[in-house]
Amino acid sequence: MAERRVGQLSFADDLVADAGRANATLRRLSELIDWSGVDALLSGLRNGPMGAPGYPALALFKALLLQQCYGLSDPQLEEALADRLSFRLFLGLSLTDHVPDHSTLWRFREQLAKSGLAERAFTLITGQIEQSGFVLRRGTLIDASLVRSAVNAPEPPANPSPPDADGRPASKLVMSPLDPDAAWTRKDGKYFFGYKAHVAMDQGSRIIRRAIFTPANVNDTVPADRLVCGDEATVYADKAYDSHARRARLATLGIRNGIAQRGNRWHAMSKWLVRRNDVISRCRAPIEPMFALLKNVHRFKRARYRGLMRNAAAFFLTLAAINLIRCTRLRPA
Repeated sequence: MAERRVGQLSFADDLVADAGRANATLRRLSELIDWSGVDALLSGLRNGPMGAPGYPALALFKALLLQQCYGLSDPQLEEALADRLSFRLFLGLSLTDHVPDHSTLWRFREQLAKSGLAERAFTLITGQIEQSGFVLRRGTLIDASLVRSAVNAPEPPANPSPPDADGRPASKLVMSPLDPDAAWTRKDGKYFFGYKAHVAMDQGSRIIRRAIFTPANVNDTVPADRLVCGDEATVYADKAYDSHARRARLATLGIRNGIAQRGNRWHAMSKWLVRRNDVISRCRAPIEPMFALLKNVHRFKRARYRGLMRNAAAFFLTLAAINLIRCTRLRPA
């Protein structure tokens, strides 16, 4: 498919370029990240209707990142792209280029979700941030948080079933026809219908290094080993992640075990273990504000779409935006 030619700067563009560069955050992002790898990753995505020339995939991907950074709807993003010089420059659009409309942005997001490339793009961007020296690797904070479904299910199930090996709901008892990928779970004695965000965050920089998005009934500990990066000095997590197998795996990897330990009916918690858990709780506390940021600032308290695929794409786009904003405020170690 033919691609629109964009970014051919005119004399007028040169005159206003300095004004557009007043957005220091976007200017720094353009300098910090080598976008060619993301461009190559997304190059096969189509976005033009019925064979019409499409916008470059990288420009549309950057537009979706701006949407997450500034909390904009698709129509608001279209208006901002038309009005804000710094947004145009970040996308590589000149003053005379037409901006993508909200339907074009929606179609591209659909293609991104179906392709599964949002997670790979997040990994690629985060890898560049790590290579630039922003990630300290002193410790990884692991935790999970529930995300309510975009729809309201009629009533909770009688007996929620555990998920299958792929993390999908294993029984229709935990599903709803309104959102078949979401699932019921219980937390603090209350039923909850939706999804779960699993995150691994670098202790010092607060860069999100790994993430997984699942139905809500996937136990926190199931994907936890995939969140361990392998190069951190310590892994911090709460009692839900404690197991003999995980302790042994961390020892094999040479990673210090910072997972809070739980007692059982045969072995009461000693005073030393209680103090240890208190220290670990303080160490892992910074991950809670990250979830507050994700939900309250970036509007992820509730899923935005129906289905795991679409919501996972939005999740990884949001995390990429959070990491990019974060790294503009840090200095390399």
